[in-house]
Amino acid sequence: MDIYLPIAEVSVNLFLLLGLGAVVGYLSGLFGVGGGFIMTPLLILIGIPPAVAVGTQASQILASSFSSVLSHMRRRTVDLRMGSVLVAGGLAGSFAGILLFRWLRQIGQIDTVISLGYVLFLGSVGGLMLVEGLMSWLRVRRGGARPRRRHFWLHKLPLRLRFSVSRLYISIVPPLLVGFLGGILAAILGIGGGFVLIPAMIYLLGMPTAVVVGTSHFQIAIVAALTGFLHAYANQTMDIVLGVLLIAGGVVGAQYGTRAAAYLRGEQVRMLFAVLVLAVCGKLLYDLVVPPADLYSIAKG
Repeated sequence: MDIYLPIAEVSVNLFLLLGLGAVVGYLSGLFGVGGGFIMTPLLILIGIPPAVAVGTQASQILASSFSSVLSHMRRRTVDLRMGSVLVAGGLAGSFAGILLFRWLRQIGQIDTVISLGYVLFLGSVGGLMLVEGLMSWLRVRRGGARPRRRHFWLHKLPLRLRFSVSRLYISIVPPLLVGFLGGILAAILGIGGGFVLIPAMIYLLGMPTAVVVGTSHFQIAIVAALTGFLHAYANQTMDIVLGVLLIAGGVVGAQYGTRAAAYLRGEQVRMLFAVLVLAVCGKLLYDLVVPPADLYSIAKG
């Protein structure tokens, strides 16, 4: 059963979109990410224009992240104070990213930037997380002690604040910068920014893994709401029909993913997440280097 998407100007199978939303929602709840870094390439693959795929992702990310936050708050695994600082940085980054997105679209480079951006960030983050996760897993198997969290020089910056849930007393400057970067990525690449937020929150800020997932979703949900509004208002790239279908599947999938996350240890979550990130990166890199079947195409100006 095909359904016409008015902004994307294509017809897509209804059940395919619902299924994609459910799968990405499950992964979102499991790993604490918005899911856009998976959904955006999948939407492009089934024929959705890249600009529309990026603009519409915010609605699906908002729904799945909000659903996951509710589950984590019931388990008290959300640091609201840390999340608020991350949100402040994320909102500023979202404004900056929307302006950059609009400029790149005007000069005709947005599709290339989206693809290269995914390959760069996914490859580096996924590789680092996989190596660290394997080392942690081997250390646990051998009965070695877990390494103590190190306090970097960034933690000694001014404007220090106590985050009781995360058991930290650090400067708010690093969380603001982490949130700012996540906001820019959300606006330009159509992602929640979780694949950058989570490693930064664990390795840079020193937050416990058990609190990271829920806090990440708290920041992602609020930033996604603003990003979606700005894309719809400034760029007219949000397809509401596509967004509603993705939300319908994503909300259900996120609930099951959140429950599954409770049965995994921190190093297991990081390794599985790294493998998923590298798989998506490999597919995007393949599409960039392999010549297309049709070397020439006609596009509307």
